[in-house]
Amino acid sequence: MNAVRLSLPIFFIVVSLALAILTLQLPHAQLGNPYGPMYFPLVVSVGLFLFSVIDLIKTRHHFGKENEDLKALLKKETLFTLGVILALCLLYTIIFERLGFFLSTVIFLVAIMFFLNGKKKWLLNIIVTLVVAGSSWYVFSYLLEISLP
Repeated sequence: MNAVRLSLPIFFIVVSLALAILTLQLPHAQLGNPYGPMYFPLVVSVGLFLFSVIDLIKTRHHFGKENEDLKALLKKETLFTLGVILALCLLYTIIFERLGFFLSTVIFLVAIMFFLNGKKKWLLNIIVTLVVAGSSWYVFSYLLEISLP
């Protein structure tokens, strides 16, 4: 397990360096700033490199210690929660086309909120659901002018 945990940041360090090298080989833009096409991929590669180095250092620091996150993930309660959320996501994708964006999103969010928060916080669950679904629908429909099913 520790070898896998160490190999992942090393892999992303190599990927970030390859991305930076390929970015520097991009042709210059004919219009505007000649280095314009290089900015975003270069920032992404530098960010990936920095975060991978930080992850590598943290992994090396915790190399000999037991992995508490893995133990917590393998608990039956956690696996059950992940399974229910995955099933709700699958149900959401099935009902999305039939019921439309707003109604299917409200059903999905109510189900998730009540599953995670319980019945005691019913008012908070409903308010958060309506605000998130309503504001998402408003942003897509009116601000971005994207029609939703």
